[in-house]
Amino acid sequence: MKGLVYIAAGAPDSGQSFADWWKDYTPAPGAAEIKPYGEGYVALTPEGVRRHFVQDIPPDESDLVYATQGPLAVKCFGDKISKAAWRSKPNWYIVAAQDETIPPAVERDSANRMGAETIVLESSHVPMLSQPDVVAEFIIKAASSL
Repeated sequence: MKGLVYIAAGAPDSGQSFADWWKDYTPAPGAAEIKPYGEGYVALTPEGVRRHFVQDIPPDESDLVYATQGPLAVKCFGDKISKAAWRSKPNWYIVAAQDETIPPAVERDSANRMGAETIVLESSHVPMLSQPDVVAEFIIKAASSL
């Protein structure tokens, strides 16, 4: 791995968990739609997906996203990162300005802390679905610069 491209993604530092990473920020509206899904897992509700995760794609596509989402292990929120790869690799970051799953402020602050080459898109949490051409172009640019 030569570099990292973060797309509206979590970027904890070494010794931080995901929960630590965003604890000082006002929770995004979508956080309330993360519900238990079996033993030790969570998933977004249908409303959470439609209104807060992929609110900028057509409803039939958002229903597909809901149906195909994989549950997330609750322990992922508390596991500490041993060594943040962004500390030693070149990195790029796409901030999703209309993200209602991860607060855009934490995305912007993370990109700044990382010294990442950054673009801001007016998109939900998944700009790779709502603006795939822009995301692909950004990834190609990042890969070409290595």
